Amino acid sequence: MPGPLAGFTVLDLTRVLSGPYCTMVLGDLGARIIKVEQPGKGDDTRAWGPPFLGDESAYFLSINRNKESVTLDYKPAAGRTVLAELIAKADVLVENFRPGTLERAGFGWDAVHQQFPRLVYASIAGYGQTGPRKNEAGYDAVMQAEGGLMSVTGDTDRPGYRLGVAITDMVSGLYCAQGITAALLARERSGEGQRVDIGMLDTTAALLTYQAANWFATGQTPQRQGNRHATIAPYETFTTADGEIVIAVGNDEIWKRFCPAAGLPELAANPRFATNRDRMANYDEMRPPIDRVFRTATNAEWIARLNAAGVANGEVRDIGQMLNDPQLAAREMVQTMMHPTVGATRVIGAPIKLSATPATLRTPPPVLGQHTDAVLAELGYSPGDISQLRETRVI
Repeated sequence: MPGPLAGFTVLDLTRVLSGPYCTMVLGDLGARIIKVEQPGKGDDTRAWGPPFLGDESAYFLSINRNKESVTLDYKPAAGRTVLAELIAKADVLVENFRPGTLERAGFGWDAVHQQFPRLVYASIAGYGQTGPRKNEAGYDAVMQAEGGLMSVTGDTDRPGYRLGVAITDMVSGLYCAQGITAALLARERSGEGQRVDIGMLDTTAALLTYQAANWFATGQTPQRQGNRHATIAPYETFTTADGEIVIAVGNDEIWKRFCPAAGLPELAANPRFATNRDRMANYDEMRPPIDRVFRTATNAEWIARLNAAGVANGEVRDIGQMLNDPQLAAREMVQTMMHPTVGATRVIGAPIKLSATPATLRTPPPVLGQHTDAVLAELGYSPGDISQLRETRVI
C-alpha cells in the first residue's frame, strides 16, 4: 500500500544527522527522497566509524534508507544547472547548511521561491535563520550544552552529561518533518509553498517543558538530580539484588498499590507520604526504606510483583537486551534489509503506525552515487551528457 506521502518528491541536500533523520521519516511515509551528495566523498557520516560493514558506515546505514543517492557538485555552472532541474521536479527541498550557504550558491529561499513558488523549502540550522546567533555552527553536543539539557542530566555532585544519543539532532529532524508535512497540507489549500525554518536551539528549548515551567514559576534554576524526577516521587532508579529497576509512581493511587507490593504497607499509612507533594517534601525520609527493600530481590521478582500491582516499572537494560525484546519484534521495530554491498543488515523499523497507509522500508541505504545516472536520465540527459559531467567531475 502506498504511504501517505507517496507522489511527493523531496530533494535532500542534507548531511550528518538532523536533516537525514528528517528525510528518512519522510521516506518511510512514502515520499521519494533524492539525496544529493558530494562526488567522491558523500555524506560526512559515510566515513564515521567504527563500526563499518564492509565499506559502509553503520552510522550512515542507520538513517539513510528509502533514499536515492545522486552525486553532484553544484558549484560549477553545469552543476548549478542540474540542481535547478532537480528543484523544478521536487515538492520539497531540505537543507541543513549554515545560513547563507545556499544563498551564495544562488539557491537561497528568496531566489528559489520566486522561481518555484509551490516548493516547500525546509532549513535546519543550529540557531535558525534569524537572530543574532544565526551564523554560529550547531552540533548536537553543543546544543545539549547550550540548550540546558546537560545542566539537568547527571549526578548532583558531578559535571553534566550529554545524553547517549544525539537527541537535539533527531528532535530537530522530527520537527522539520512535521513542519514539512504541515506545509504540504497548507500548499494543497493555498497552492503556494513556504519556508520551514528549524533552529536546533529552538527545538531543544521545546524539550525543556516542565523544567522550563519550573524556572518560569520560581526563578530557581533546575539542578541535576541523578535519576530522580523533578516533581514526582518515587519516580527513579533503584538497585536490586542483580541489577537496576526504574519505578514510576505517577499518582497517589499508584502509591497506595506500590507500598504493599513492595512489602512496605507502613509507608502507605504514613501521612507524611500521603500525597505526591508530601513525598517530595519528605523525600529524604521516604527513600531509604524503599532503597533497602529493593536490594532484597531480583529484577525479575520485582517486575512480577509490580506488574501484578499495576505499578509502572522497567529493568535498566543494555541496547542488545532492548533490541531483542519480543515486543519490538511484534511491532516490526527490528527489520532486515538487503544492502547491495553489505547483504542482509538489521535496522530499526518505522515507529509511526498508520492503519490505512503504513510507513514502509522499501529500499536500503544507497551506495554513493548509486542513482546518479538514472535520475539524470529522468531529467533528459543522454549517456553522453552524463559521461561528460562525470569526466568534468560535476557528478
